[in-house]
Amino acid sequence: MIFEDLPTTPTSEELIDKAFSRAARAGKAKGGLEAQQSMLQTAANIISDNLENVVTAWPDFEYDAHPFYYELADAIVDVDRLRQSLSEVMWASRKTREIHEEYQPRLRKTDVDTARKHRKQAFARLADIVEQIDDELLYINESRNDLRDLPDIDPDAPTIVVAGYPNVGKSSLVNDVTSARGETASYPFTTKGIGLGHFERDHIRYQIVDTPGLLDRPPAERNAIESQAVSAIEHLADCMLVMVDPTGECGYPIGSQLELRDSIAAQFEDVPVFTVANKADRFEPDELDEAVAADYRMSVETGENVETVLEAAVEAIDYEPELPFEG
Repeated sequence: MIFEDLPTTPTSEELIDKAFSRAARAGKAKGGLEAQQSMLQTAANIISDNLENVVTAWPDFEYDAHPFYYELADAIVDVDRLRQSLSEVMWASRKTREIHEEYQPRLRKTDVDTARKHRKQAFARLADIVEQIDDELLYINESRNDLRDLPDIDPDAPTIVVAGYPNVGKSSLVNDVTSARGETASYPFTTKGIGLGHFERDHIRYQIVDTPGLLDRPPAERNAIESQAVSAIEHLADCMLVMVDPTGECGYPIGSQLELRDSIAAQFEDVPVFTVANKADRFEPDELDEAVAADYRMSVETGENVETVLEAAVEAIDYEPELPFEG
């Protein structure tokens, strides 16, 4: 995942202290004009390099971030503000080098006292530059903390997204069809963890994802952040399984479940959307109201037709792996 290895961003105070303490040690190792030059070069290099590293550690949102992660990130932090903050930090890195280039010649052909005076002036300007971007550094680090724990989902892998009201059997399906028990990870904007699992067909690894708190209630009940997260999932899904519970044991009438199904089908109109009536072991086929118009009926509890549903999803995705180029 592109955000998980982002390093901690230093505060302006931490960076200034680090630069000037290292500079003091560098000056003690030398004497005269050389000491003043070494102190300035050390402080400027540490500040400039550290600020540049803050920026280059982040992916380029325009070119490096998949639309899924871009929109997901923008649902959690203000990506435009983050990019502006990164731009300000890069400006400060360049400005630091300019100050070094401006003052270093002044330290060469003068007396030690004058050189010390110029070096102190340069230090004051370096500190001022770093203090100017204190808010930017804080926002970048806050963004890093918010994004680094996003679920590790591969947006390029063929993906089945499971939707439907709570208690219709979504998490049971994810856990049942994966080779290991489904992983759980939390979105920063919901207290509920997503269900994430994997299974293989013909040596191709598929993701199956359940997103409680996002696709388990009508769009009108989602806040702005949740709605944008659902938009991000549009870039992820290659097939949607909307599960319904015709028995009503889930606590929601079938009419409401079908309304949710219709809203999901409308939003995910570019991918196959299957309606799957779960808990088939608890109702007779002829009891299934024609209004449900389910594409498949199954029972996760007994395993009935689970493989049939998976195979239908795999066939609908029709994933073709990219073969290595042979020149």
